[in-house]
Amino acid sequence: MGYPLKKWKDVTVDQGDVSQLASSLGVSRVAAEILTGRGFKSADDAESYMNPKLSGLGDPFDIPGVRKAVDCIWAAIDAGKRIAVFGDFDADGITSAALLVTLLQKLGADAVPFLPDRQLDGYGMNMGPVKRCLSDCKPELIISADCGTNSVEAVSYAMEAGVEVVVTDHHEPQENVADPTALVNPKVAGADDLKALAGVGVAFRLCHGIIKLALAEQRPESQELDLRDWLDFVAVGTVADIVPLTGENRILVRYGLQKLNQYLESSNGRPCWDALRDTAKMNGAVEPYHIGFVIAPRLNSAGRLGSPVAALDLLLSGNKADALEKAMELEDKNRKRRQIEASISKAAAKQIDEYFDEDKTFGIVAWAHEWHVGINGIVASRLSSKYGRPVVVVAVDGDGKGVGSSRSIECIDVLEALNGCADLLNSYGGHKMAAGLEVEEANLEAFRERFNEICAQKLRGQDLRSVQAVDSWVSLSELGDAVLQELDRMQPFGLDNPEPVLGVRGVTLAGKPKVIGKTQDHIKMTVTAGGAQLEAVGFGLGAHKGPEGKLDMIFRLKDNTFRDQRLLQMHILDIRESA
Repeated sequence: MGYPLKKWKDVTVDQGDVSQLASSLGVSRVAAEILTGRGFKSADDAESYMNPKLSGLGDPFDIPGVRKAVDCIWAAIDAGKRIAVFGDFDADGITSAALLVTLLQKLGADAVPFLPDRQLDGYGMNMGPVKRCLSDCKPELIISADCGTNSVEAVSYAMEAGVEVVVTDHHEPQENVADPTALVNPKVAGADDLKALAGVGVAFRLCHGIIKLALAEQRPESQELDLRDWLDFVAVGTVADIVPLTGENRILVRYGLQKLNQYLESSNGRPCWDALRDTAKMNGAVEPYHIGFVIAPRLNSAGRLGSPVAALDLLLSGNKADALEKAMELEDKNRKRRQIEASISKAAAKQIDEYFDEDKTFGIVAWAHEWHVGINGIVASRLSSKYGRPVVVVAVDGDGKGVGSSRSIECIDVLEALNGCADLLNSYGGHKMAAGLEVEEANLEAFRERFNEICAQKLRGQDLRSVQAVDSWVSLSELGDAVLQELDRMQPFGLDNPEPVLGVRGVTLAGKPKVIGKTQDHIKMTVTAGGAQLEAVGFGLGAHKGPEGKLDMIFRLKDNTFRDQRLLQMHILDIRESA
């Protein structure tokens, strides 16, 4: 493939606003242009963004249902009732369960965790796992974590059995929602700025309410507790669930990362993070990248290949030797997961290529009997990136029941697309960019046709190459440590708060690019313009033949330290010939 690899789209701003913000905030033109492009015009708003504070979190009782849930939970604690925390099998659900169980136990509650099994139970808080929870845990109160909003039958069953149910969740409500003792889900009822919370963020809101009421009532159990001690779980679950890192999510992740790294530096920190760092060979401070691409895949691997309990046990582990043993188990599962993923991805791509037509194929559905249900989502994500279209990957069992995962692209809401296929599906649910579903094998061909038709209505005639926003065009001479420090203050980066992308025009190469890496996948070069020069690396660009002469480049500015030497480095995303 030739350059440019993506469509470049400049973030347009008023340069008068940029100059005013740079002057009033005391930052570089580059930082001011990025901030203006993200909607910040006043120095106060920009400063709040670059220096978020925990005091920016709202009152926990702002979410409807929290007060009722808190009253129910304290009544259960006071009465010595058994509380089962019913989590989910992904990193968000596992961290939510760890948060709730450990905090409740600190408050003196008889609290135990319960996790469903992806392969046995499918998606959500279904009848099967609820029955097992009642049998195994014998609770008088169930608190769901990251699930339960649409579990009408299962919640009703538990309530009829005399068990109170508090649902904490963040998934989209369907036409009929559960009617538990208390329902805490900002997407059912709550302010718009809270609808982006991950499941663990909603659980944290509930915990905040539990502690706030306890402090108001001067309960002795709460006097020594510091809720900030649990923010590491909140950060991991929030980043892992790929929710927008704006508003409260950004505050929670910023301070949660600080807490996680404090635990790593402490001799009496949380053993799970030390164990994961050692087995995954992580270096330096943990950032969102490490959560998304190192920690979360290992936590998720347990539930993908079997029971998620191993991941929860790791988070709850109280000593280093036990945590290391459990982390090594997850490392082995993750290794197997990668092997299975590669095999399914190859088979699915071969299947798709047999019928794929750029002018006719807009929504992709692939399925097979031998595929592993726990790997569907990762494969769908990779294939969506490869083909630039929404993809559904379905694993079919011996009884003709299919369980699938879908991943989408920015310009189409996959949940809306699945709504149009509802009569062909047994069940489905999720978000705009990702969803899960169950479907009969007999309906798969009709589902593929319908899904493609719905996607075609949205995507036909569009350029489906991915779009790369360019936040600021710069000169090499503008780039230095001061700009890098300003960019660092915009962290944590993630969905809706992406790492800034800079562009530079009319540069030339000092010498020939060098292909690097064990598999020769990357390129390294020195870029020069106007008497300034900077080292540049293009990860994954080794196979692409670059244009010659004067070039435009888009990149991210990084701080690279190697053998105790520190230098600025451009991480190239794309290249084109200068106009």
